[in-house]
Amino acid sequence: MAVTIYYDKDADLSKLKGKKIAILGYGSQGHAHAQNLRDSGCDVVVGQRKGSPNYDLAVKDKFAPVSIEEAVKQADIIVLTLPDELQADIFAAQIRPNLSKGNMIVAVHGFNVHYGLFNLPEGVTAVLIAPKGPGHLVRSEFVRGGGVPCLIGLDAGAGDTERQIGLAYAKGIGGTRAGVIETTFKEETETDLFGEQVVLCGGVSALVQNAFETLVEAGYQPEMAYFECMHELKLIVDLLYQGGLNYMRYSISNTAEFGDYTRGSRIVDSRTKEEMKKILTEIQNGEFAKEWLLENKAGAPKFKRLRAIQREHQVEEVGRRLRKLMSWIEAKEF
Repeated sequence: MAVTIYYDKDADLSKLKGKKIAILGYGSQGHAHAQNLRDSGCDVVVGQRKGSPNYDLAVKDKFAPVSIEEAVKQADIIVLTLPDELQADIFAAQIRPNLSKGNMIVAVHGFNVHYGLFNLPEGVTAVLIAPKGPGHLVRSEFVRGGGVPCLIGLDAGAGDTERQIGLAYAKGIGGTRAGVIETTFKEETETDLFGEQVVLCGGVSALVQNAFETLVEAGYQPEMAYFECMHELKLIVDLLYQGGLNYMRYSISNTAEFGDYTRGSRIVDSRTKEEMKKILTEIQNGEFAKEWLLENKAGAPKFKRLRAIQREHQVEEVGRRLRKLMSWIEAKEF
């Protein structure tokens, strides 16, 4: 099936003329969307809880934040950049009662819409505009004249009119400069969760930690293990980003390339792929979504425990120490 990609020429910013856009949440994505849209000449209001750090940040960025309820009342287009696990409750209590017929919901991730956690009133449509990058990159790329690729999808009831408004929105945040790919809420949600869990976050983190532990347990210096299993990963990822697997293999030594071909499949083998399929099934049937939402309803005890354990892993302790010695790195410690 051919992929549909939209660019600047396919989007008309005038579709947003006369429409007020409410950005709900001024966090990672919210601050970028609000500022980019404002710079694109759009009418933006920020909905953010007073007394929070993000409220103060919005004020610093020369917005006048209001409550979520007030922002929804003012707006024609309501953009949800709040955390996935909070959206359903906030939607039911603060957003839905203040929606009007003709309003459009813009979701930056399909999670809540796809899993049926929103009860949209009649006359309100939902469109997915999902940047494929973190908020700070959405902002920095826009400022320098570029953009981060986005995905666009339509919920049931939305049609070409909503698509055109969605494309205008994507243009307003810089997405059409890089390309906006047509997808669905289902496809975006399930592939995004799968990528995070199996490769980008879960898979890579587990691979790094286990490799580090293997070297340290064999008697090698933790510092050497850190450089080989964590630090140099960026060099490889940059090559992948620039030219894919083939360019990475072209750029490394023949020794490393031979090791790649002959040893990689021993680490990630058919058993690993079977587990990947199980994880995908849990995403597709809603099992993961249910687990994550129930975890938060209970106060997130497992999540907090795992976070605390992982922050104290030896690879983190060694890394913090070594990064202080590398003045060329803008170290981020949490």
